[in-house]
Amino acid sequence: MKVPKRLQPLVDDGLVDEILSQLMSGKEAQVYVVRCGAAIRCAKVYKEANQRSFRQAVQYQEGRKVKNSRRARAMGKRTRYGQKESEEAWLNAEVDALYRLATAGVRVPTPFGFVDGVLLMELVTDVDGNAAPRLNDVTLTSAQAVEYHSRIIAEIVRMLCAGLVHGDLSPFNVLVDQQGPVIIDLPQAVNAAGNNSAGMMLERDVDNMALYFGRYAPALLKTDYGKEIWALYVSGKLQPDTPLTGRFERPTAEADVATVMRVIEHAREQEVERRQREVAAREAE
Repeated sequence: MKVPKRLQPLVDDGLVDEILSQLMSGKEAQVYVVRCGAAIRCAKVYKEANQRSFRQAVQYQEGRKVKNSRRARAMGKRTRYGQKESEEAWLNAEVDALYRLATAGVRVPTPFGFVDGVLLMELVTDVDGNAAPRLNDVTLTSAQAVEYHSRIIAEIVRMLCAGLVHGDLSPFNVLVDQQGPVIIDLPQAVNAAGNNSAGMMLERDVDNMALYFGRYAPALLKTDYGKEIWALYVSGKLQPDTPLTGRFERPTAEADVATVMRVIEHAREQEVERRQREVAAREAE
């Protein structure tokens, strides 16, 4: 097939020998099946920022580390340079997440490199060597649903122990190969310790999985793994092999309104001070 424009530099440099087919086109990227020497891999070609329907929401960017302080300031001010740096950080997020999670033993596609907005990685295949189907396209028995749900929960725990929350996990972001579920699509993965929305996102990921597998095994709809996992994480008790029950005992004590209001007021004062420091820093430049 004709070489897409964004893939031409990789062909010219010998990183890709042949474009075999287009695998899918999504909200953030197009994915192609490519030949790299004797290996068949996939190339994820990220769309330009103005062509993506999945925006770089501040909610997802919070807590992502930027080594260079000048870059961090520019990203915060959203200057032209800052927007360019934010785009680069967004594109690198999935690469960084894949390497970190693969090291932690999470079932994700093996990454092979990232060049000019193109991510080369393992092509996840089924038993016949064809591209593996998405979980959403697979029909399960009740027993399979329970088993796959258990595996996904274990992967979510391993991800969290590695410091990340997927943030957009759904049946469309899980492939099924001959060994079971493989988690994909991680550019929006968030820093669990540095993002104030991480707990909410983790619970949403877990709930999405329960709703899907609950179609085949309704008992899963009554589980509450998300809150249980997050509570164990924030208390420092979560390990990859921590036994889970799927239940969570919610506090029954009445809320201390006065304490909550003091915390809110303290946070407001800190925000005012932060903005004042930013103004002073800009004036000093």
